[in-house]
Amino acid sequence: MNNSARNILAALLAFDTTSRESNLALIDWIADFLAVRGIACQRFYNEDGRKANLYARLGPEGPGGVMLSGHTDVVPVDGQTWSVPPFALTERDGRYYGRGSADMKGFIACVLASVDAFCAVTLRMPLHLAFSYDEEVGCLGVRSLVDFIAASPEKPALCLIGEPTEMQPVYGHKGKLAMRCCVEGQACHSAYALQGVNAIHYAAKLITRLESLGDTLAQHKDPRFSPAFSTLQVGMIQGGAALNIVPQSCWFDFEIRYLPNVNPDTVTTSLADYAHQLLPQMRQIAARSDIQFQPLSHYPGLLNDPQSDFARWLAQWCGSDNFSTVAFGTEGGLFDDVGVATLICGPGSMAQGHKPDEYVSIPQMERCTQMLENLCAWMRAEP
Repeated sequence: MNNSARNILAALLAFDTTSRESNLALIDWIADFLAVRGIACQRFYNEDGRKANLYARLGPEGPGGVMLSGHTDVVPVDGQTWSVPPFALTERDGRYYGRGSADMKGFIACVLASVDAFCAVTLRMPLHLAFSYDEEVGCLGVRSLVDFIAASPEKPALCLIGEPTEMQPVYGHKGKLAMRCCVEGQACHSAYALQGVNAIHYAAKLITRLESLGDTLAQHKDPRFSPAFSTLQVGMIQGGAALNIVPQSCWFDFEIRYLPNVNPDTVTTSLADYAHQLLPQMRQIAARSDIQFQPLSHYPGLLNDPQSDFARWLAQWCGSDNFSTVAFGTEGGLFDDVGVATLICGPGSMAQGHKPDEYVSIPQMERCTQMLENLCAWMRAEP
């Protein structure tokens, strides 16, 4: 494998870009790396200026071309037992270990290592680079970059996201909607429970309704996905102060991972209607009782044609026409929604992502490097 990809990966892994932390040091490092090669970058900062997306392009002016996209944030290592330092590269047994090695700094390292090859030839179309933040917490950070691309007269035509797929091409994944439900009742001594409004009890009613809505979702199946239906689950709940106090407050978070042709609003609307039915009996006892819903994150699903020209080209670049869908989500649906046809292929496996001793195999990195070399040859102008 191109040795510079290893060195770049070592540099990227050394930055703790857990989603709760700033990613600016890593973004500055990439910007400096590109600036040395005469490539200008644009940064798109979040509201407090602690994080940024990075966008760059090389090659001829004008619309079209291919965008290589990846996220710079990683999941936490808290509570995990690692046998190697998580924020450093450890090489052993044909693998590169470190947090984010698979998901997805391995791909970004291969992309940066390939930049010299793209700069050394005359391209017949532009190459776009897009590196985002806060993907791991619901694809939140990339929105400003998506808006910029959507409005740009030089919008790319195609996007390849390098999420870990073991270098197998992927044409689809489910969307995800995450929400919080907040129930406000009235506290009182539990010996006089009928004088209070038990927020946990009403939250339980709502959760039971969600389970029923999930059963309805499961009736619509698409065998291209695994599982072959949309899923709904409650992942967090909190409420109450003491056992002998009727709880005044309770909240719970739930998510819908939905098939691309399913509208998740049918679930949220149905749940809101049910909440509206509960409120009169709550307010008979305490007029200030309430049920509120707060959106946490949302990204659309992705579903492209595995028989398209883009799919055929990607099969040539990556050396495989074994197209599939994946269970995890990406920023792909957001790019696709603004007219940038998107597919997914990258080194590593999500079986290692988010786990202690996360790694990407060296052969996978080599295959990614070869894919980018093939892409460069495809984009090269004819003599």
